[in-house]
Amino acid sequence: MPTVTPFPVDVRNLPAPLAAVPSDPPAQHVRAALDLRLRALLRHDPGTRTGADIEDLHQMRVAVRRMRASLKSARPLLDAAWADGLRAELGWLGRALGPVRDLDVMLLRLRGEIAGLPEREKAAGEVLVGRLVQEHGEARVEMLAALEAPRYTALIERLADAIRLPLPTPSATTAQPELPELVRVEFRKISRAVERAGEDPADEVLHALRIRAKRVRYTGELVRSALKGTAAGVTVKKLLEATSELQEVLGDHQDACVAEQRIRELLDGLGETIDAHVVFVAGRLVERERTRADVKRGEWRAAWSAVAEHGAAL
Repeated sequence: MPTVTPFPVDVRNLPAPLAAVPSDPPAQHVRAALDLRLRALLRHDPGTRTGADIEDLHQMRVAVRRMRASLKSARPLLDAAWADGLRAELGWLGRALGPVRDLDVMLLRLRGEIAGLPEREKAAGEVLVGRLVQEHGEARVEMLAALEAPRYTALIERLADAIRLPLPTPSATTAQPELPELVRVEFRKISRAVERAGEDPADEVLHALRIRAKRVRYTGELVRSALKGTAAGVTVKKLLEATSELQEVLGDHQDACVAEQRIRELLDGLGETIDAHVVFVAGRLVERERTRADVKRGEWRAAWSAVAEHGAAL
């Protein structure tokens, strides 16, 4: 186990959170969103390093994703080069956190699946778990190296500066869209993607739709406070609720697809001299995941209909 160096930021000593009211300029709402997510990142940094609770890593990764989404959605309001540069660094951090988080999820899923098997089959399943545990340890070494790198510290300082100072914006001659338009843009993108998907989209297409749904949701969360008390605000709230349900359905589908693929890879990695019980258990697990994926595939169109209804009303 590598030595864990704590990040030298005490969230108790941070200045008061930024606030944004509906009358504030759009850039202030972006600053407030970045402030909220940076605080979450810093709050979960210590637990991510120790690994005592896997939820810390999950929440840290979510904070990174939401900051990236806010910067992408608000790109028309900001200096594009500045926003793209900060998003790129957040993308680096997200990639550093991702493998450990994905393995956390897979280990929970696999352990839960084999827990109810007969003892002989459970022992065979533990062979697959053992390979994942080994991968997890290796991934944590790489993640901790990233968190202890100067690049990570520089990113935190860069985010803090973005919150302390006015955000870089386009020239005064550049027309800026209204906040509801940011949500409409993302809704139009996912609508076109759904239309292109056809009646029986491939698994990877459904995964891409899930990512688009996240963008709609995160953009709606970015502008919701600015629209409080307005008809558009009510519509955005309904759209967020529907998008969250669509994201859950597509997320469950993706989780099943990923689990199926990972089990196949684990089996391949064991070589040709594999115990027959391991092969049998892996086959059972693969079949379960494929069944789950098929069930969710049958649900996503209904979930999309609710999103389409509220998005069209925006």
